[in-house]
Amino acid sequence: MNANLVRRIAAPVVASDRLGLPRRRAAPALRAAVALRAARRPLDRRLGRVPAAPQHRLHPQLVPGGLLPPDRPPGRRVTAAGEQARVRLSNAYGTSPLTITGATVARTAKGAAVGPGSVRHLTFSGKRSVEIPARGELRSDAVRLPLERLESVTVTLYLAGTTGPATFHSQAWTDTYRAEGDHRADASGAAFTDSTQSWYYLSGVEVREARPREKDGIVLFGDSITDGFGSTPHTDRRYSDALAERTGRPVVNQGIGGNLVLNDSAWYGERATARFGRDALDQPGVSTVVILEGLNDIGFSEAKDRPTYKPSPVVSSAELVAGYRKLIRAAHAEGLRVVGSTLLPLKGSDHWGPHAAKVSDEVNHWIRTSGEFDAYADFDKALADPADPDRLAPAYDHGDALHPNDAGYRLMAQTVAEVL
Repeated sequence: MNANLVRRIAAPVVASDRLGLPRRRAAPALRAAVALRAARRPLDRRLGRVPAAPQHRLHPQLVPGGLLPPDRPPGRRVTAAGEQARVRLSNAYGTSPLTITGATVARTAKGAAVGPGSVRHLTFSGKRSVEIPARGELRSDAVRLPLERLESVTVTLYLAGTTGPATFHSQAWTDTYRAEGDHRADASGAAFTDSTQSWYYLSGVEVREARPREKDGIVLFGDSITDGFGSTPHTDRRYSDALAERTGRPVVNQGIGGNLVLNDSAWYGERATARFGRDALDQPGVSTVVILEGLNDIGFSEAKDRPTYKPSPVVSSAELVAGYRKLIRAAHAEGLRVVGSTLLPLKGSDHWGPHAAKVSDEVNHWIRTSGEFDAYADFDKALADPADPDRLAPAYDHGDALHPNDAGYRLMAQTVAEVL
C-alpha cells in the first residue's frame, strides 16, 4: 500500500479470515465502518473505518500470495448496546511488527462518512500510537461512545509505515474505504475514493454495557455459508445478522469462506479444529456455539479442477465426525452449549458428486441421531427442495446450488433460534 493513505471500513458483524500479503507501503490512515448489534460476535478487521458491534470480530486470514489489500476495508454492526467501546486489532499473520500511528472510532453516517461530533481518538495504554508484534493482537483503551443495539460504528486506522503481510477477512460483504493522507478525524467521506469488500487488521469491536448482562452470546462457527456468501452486500442480511435481530442476543460471526474442518488451506485459513479456541472459545460473554462446517471437506474432492480447492483429500464421514467430536469436547470443557447443524443440500453445485452425496447423508444422520451435540439445527430439512430433497429449494438458492440467498439466511436464523 502507498504511504499516506487513510482507510475506512464499514460493515456488519461477521467472522474473520487471514491471508498473507507481500510487503507494501502502509496506508497512513485507514477507515472502516462497523454496524453495532446488541447481540453478537467478535469484531471484524478492516483498514480504515469500520462500523462495530458490541462484540464483533473478523476471522483472521493471511492474504494469498500476490494479493494486496485495497485502500479501504469494509465496516460492521454491533449486536449490543453500551456506553463505552473499544476495538481489537490483529497482526496475527504479520511477519514483522505493525505500527498503528493512530486510530479513531465514530458513529457511522453513510458510506465512509461518520457522524459529526462523534469521532473519538483511540489510545492504547494511554498512547495514541502503538506497535503490534508479529502474530500479536491487542485491544484499545475504552472510550465513551454511547451506542444503541444494531447501530453501526466506523473505525479509522492511520498507518504511516510499511505493514508487511496483512491479516484480513476476505469476503466481508460490506465496503472498506481508503484515502490519501491522514483523515482519521474527518467526518466527511469525500477523501475516501477507493473501496473493497475485504477487511484488514480490525478484528473486533467490543461494547461495554451500563449494566452487566448474563453470558448469553452466540458464536456462529463455520465456512462461507456462515460468512454470508450470497447475501446482498451492504444490507446486513447474513444469517448471523438475522439471528441477532430475531433473538436480541449478542451474535459473533466466525465464518470463513472455504474453511475446512480437518485441513489448513493457503486460501481459506486454518482448519476449524485449530482455530476453534481463538475464534469461538475465547470470545467474551459467549454461552453457545453453533457449528456449521464440513461441506468443503467433502466437496473439494468433487471439483479438483478448482485451483483454490486445496487440499482436497477424499474425506469419510467417520473422519468428519471425529473432527466434530474434537470441537464438541473443547466447547464442553469450557462449559459452553454446542449446537450442531446439518449440512445443507448441495446437489447441482460444484461440490456435488457421488461421494459427497453419500457422506453428507451419513453425517447428517449422525448429527440428528447421535445425541452428541446439545441440540441441532436441521438446515438440510429446512432449506431442501420438496421436489428433490438433495437440492436447495429455488426460493432459497443464491444461484450456485450451494449458498442460500437472503430468504434462505432468514430461514436459517429462524431454524437456529428455535433450538437455542
